[in-house]
Amino acid sequence: MQSVKTIIFTHDLIRLAKQAEIVLTDKIITQLNEVTTFNIEARYDDYKLSFYKKATKSYAQKWSKICENFYNFVKKTI
Repeated sequence: MQSVKTIIFTHDLIRLAKQAEIVLTDKIITQLNEVTTFNIEARYDDYKLSFYKKATKSYAQKWSKICENFYNFVKKTI
């Protein structure tokens, strides 16, 4: 019988991955920490401008690919 887990409401991707019992490498942890900041930076006015300047086309392409790779990793894991 599977245990029932409480749903947590968070943007912390590391915490969510751990709750889902996904084993993460150090590299993936570092990447997910960065991706988690996107929500914070894009959400709060005092961070929006600095995030806007950081989010160049090449930056967005790089992180889009990293997120796609993580998505594929999770699909294989579950």
